[in-house]
Amino acid sequence: MQAIQRFNKSAFYVLLATALSGCALGPNFHTPKAPTPKKYTQTPLPEKTVSTAKAGESGKAQVFITAKDIPAEWWTLFQSKALNELIEQGLAKSPNLAAAQATLTQAQEALRVQIGQAFFPALNAAVNGMRQRSSGASFGNELAATIFNVYNATVNVSYTPDVFGGYRRQTESLQAQVDFQQFQLMAAYLTLTTNIVTTAVTIASLEGQIHATNLLIKEQNAQLTILRKQFHLGGVSQSEVLTQQTLVDQTRATLPPLEKSLSQSQHALAVLVGDYPEEKMPTFSLNHLSLPKVLPVTLPSQLVRQRPDVRASEATLHSASAQIGVATANLFPTFPLSASYGWSASMPHHLFKSNTKTWSWGGGMNAPLFQGGALLAQRRQAIAAYEVAEAQYQQTVLQAFQNVADSLRAIETDARAFKRLKQAESSAHSTLILTQQQYRLGGVNYLNLLNAQSQYQQTRLNRIKAEATRYADTAALFQALGGGWWNRKIAQCQDPINPTRVSLTCPA
Repeated sequence: MQAIQRFNKSAFYVLLATALSGCALGPNFHTPKAPTPKKYTQTPLPEKTVSTAKAGESGKAQVFITAKDIPAEWWTLFQSKALNELIEQGLAKSPNLAAAQATLTQAQEALRVQIGQAFFPALNAAVNGMRQRSSGASFGNELAATIFNVYNATVNVSYTPDVFGGYRRQTESLQAQVDFQQFQLMAAYLTLTTNIVTTAVTIASLEGQIHATNLLIKEQNAQLTILRKQFHLGGVSQSEVLTQQTLVDQTRATLPPLEKSLSQSQHALAVLVGDYPEEKMPTFSLNHLSLPKVLPVTLPSQLVRQRPDVRASEATLHSASAQIGVATANLFPTFPLSASYGWSASMPHHLFKSNTKTWSWGGGMNAPLFQGGALLAQRRQAIAAYEVAEAQYQQTVLQAFQNVADSLRAIETDARAFKRLKQAESSAHSTLILTQQQYRLGGVNYLNLLNAQSQYQQTRLNRIKAEATRYADTAALFQALGGGWWNRKIAQCQDPINPTRVSLTCPA
């Protein structure tokens, strides 16, 4: 008997060792190879953008620096205290960011559940008492009824060794889902900060357009006053006065749409930073923002390691790969083990005595013999899901390269467009002044003056829009390159689930 017990114990330890050291079925995931492109755009970028004279910060050239790292708080390069404070407020109060953090916590706890259930034995204790009456008919004497008490105290242990690696693959899949949520959190962080910057730039642009429109209305009203005086003196016709009045009214009509857009942008900014739209937001001016002069250009081979959306897509691919292993392991048997140790007595004070001791232990095998092809179909389904994730990953990488290429080319062309519009505004302003002087002297007719006024109005507004576009597209470049999340101090915290893994977030 002792030999059999020793044999059974030996078999148990061998089976346990097999579970701990056995191979995990299914493919082992490998990080996709880095992309092969050597550049982002079809034609080479210049070393720096063109500069615009007499345009302040907005007219300075921006220099492209290859392989330069991105600061974690890249928005501070715009040198706006109000903007920095809004972003700090947004990071602290944004519901979207809080939801992303809670989703990450949910994924981490799901991983802990899997680890606890798959790799540790389940240990349960039970204590119960029962009073029972049994009929004597089962013993051939109907009159000999028996009433007795039974008290039990037991400890039960159950464990299923991970012989074929199904639990390990499931844990691997859940760890990949934790990675996915970590990068989703980083993507939400990057989107929030970029949206705050671009919304502030939009507000500054609209403020500038409204200010320019008000100045233009003031100038047009002054011209209208002159025309009215000239009309009373018989110098001009009433049609010219009415035409100028129409121009003033048309210019005034452009203010409500601008004011509407400004209010909507201010409301959007309030919501971005976690406030209600009734809260007053700071005003922004393009003259008070500094255009970043040095622009990083990440090496194409490194872009996929910096973009949160690409890393999240890679984590999805990893999870899908692990699910193939789970589906493969389901084709093989499982070997559940169980044991119990306890006491059973008719009186409570007799419990825990040596003669009331009870125990049992054993194992078994559960093998899928026939499932109607369901298990094989599940494995094929997992393979198809992996192929979907792989295609989506490739598309995400392509989209990332497009975003960077678009941003780089936009910054270069924005500078040229701003320079041309600044020159056009200067020329239109000079033309307007000259035409006004000539008109007062009778050198040109009113149609020439009207045309000069319209040209100046349009070129001035276009210049303001182009100026704002330089700032917005610069922010878009930082976003397209990943936003420097890897340089955040919080990124150096150790993952509480897996100490060998660097976590993107730290527990509070």
